[in-house]
Amino acid sequence: MAFIIRAGTWIWGDTTFGIRFFGPILALAGSILLINAGRDLMGRCEDGIKAALLFNATLFLGVGAATMTPDTPLIFFSTLALWALGRLYVTQQPAWWLLIGAAFGLGFDSKYTAVLPALSCGLWWLFSPRKPPFKWVAGGALMGWLVISPVLLWNAQHHWASFLKQGGRAQDWAPSRAVQFVGELLGGQIGLATPLIFLLCVGGVVAAIKQARRGDALWLLSAMVVLPSGVFLQHAFGGRVQANWPVILYPAAILLATRMRGVTAAACLGYVMTGLIYLQALTHVIPLSPHHDIVARQTGGWRGFAQHLARQSQGQAVIFRDYAQASLVHFYAPELTIYSTDPRWLYLDRPVGREVTALLVEKQDSRDAILHGWVAASPNPTSLCRKARGQNIRCYRLTPVEKSGGDSVIIRRVG
Repeated sequence: MAFIIRAGTWIWGDTTFGIRFFGPILALAGSILLINAGRDLMGRCEDGIKAALLFNATLFLGVGAATMTPDTPLIFFSTLALWALGRLYVTQQPAWWLLIGAAFGLGFDSKYTAVLPALSCGLWWLFSPRKPPFKWVAGGALMGWLVISPVLLWNAQHHWASFLKQGGRAQDWAPSRAVQFVGELLGGQIGLATPLIFLLCVGGVVAAIKQARRGDALWLLSAMVVLPSGVFLQHAFGGRVQANWPVILYPAAILLATRMRGVTAAACLGYVMTGLIYLQALTHVIPLSPHHDIVARQTGGWRGFAQHLARQSQGQAVIFRDYAQASLVHFYAPELTIYSTDPRWLYLDRPVGREVTALLVEKQDSRDAILHGWVAASPNPTSLCRKARGQNIRCYRLTPVEKSGGDSVIIRRVG
């Protein structure tokens, strides 16, 4: 994702447009790939067109394409792998395994959940009655390993930090909250896919499982949905599954959804919901409170907040606990000296802060204690609110702090 963002900012400069520039382009390219994958795996180009229409009608792609997150390249490279699998299925040319391996590797570089459809693909090959020569499958696996080698090298040099971070979640186990977490998982997918598309996907997968024959295209697509779904469901018995995590199974699930009735109605509902979200984001036609207006809560007022903070800090360094807040303020006010206590910064080789005094910025309702090794330099912290259209989105407490001696919490410079 970082390389894609850098390419956009190289063209358009360090602007929000430059950061998000390749999001819609990758969505368009992925849609074209999905059309061709549908032609090869489902047997008709019409099915691929239906799949592309459905996929773009989901809130994940319809709204998410306007942003730039790790899910953007993840889905593009996963769809690229799906297209290559379609070419392999139709042509029976084993050289396609090289592109399949490279595409899954690039998806893994974007987000580690790409390993799930890759494993599904491996199971499909293992149980396929028409196995290609093993050397080509091994060659595809080697291509994948070569592509992910920079990620492996970085982790080897940093105590396997990201693998331990992601892998540690698998150890969570809280069955007493499973009903809540599973409910949130289902609710998140119903909302992100939109209700009718979600139902079509479920129906399409169930029908495909019943009709699949070992090694055929339905078997492949079913495996690419069922295995990741099982992993996310298992995780829901130990912790919360974020709504965007299961999007890795969307391309395969939506291809299967095209076999169901009601595609047109489902797509229309999805586009209407997407349009309403854009209308609300641009005009705030419905006077929602900041608590219910998700778009405003996440994106509204950061430029003005950062600029006011830069004036109010009066040259002092600024400390954030949250990495996202620190990044956003740094983007809009690069002249500020910004530090963060979030552990994510510890592996970026930024210089450790040596400030004697600083301004601690945290949410107004935060109950966290002052940073260890620091004391409040003033008994009366001030407040600064992030505003959008004259409405307070969220207010923050600004506390002047100074080092009190002894061991201090590690802070790392942002940017």
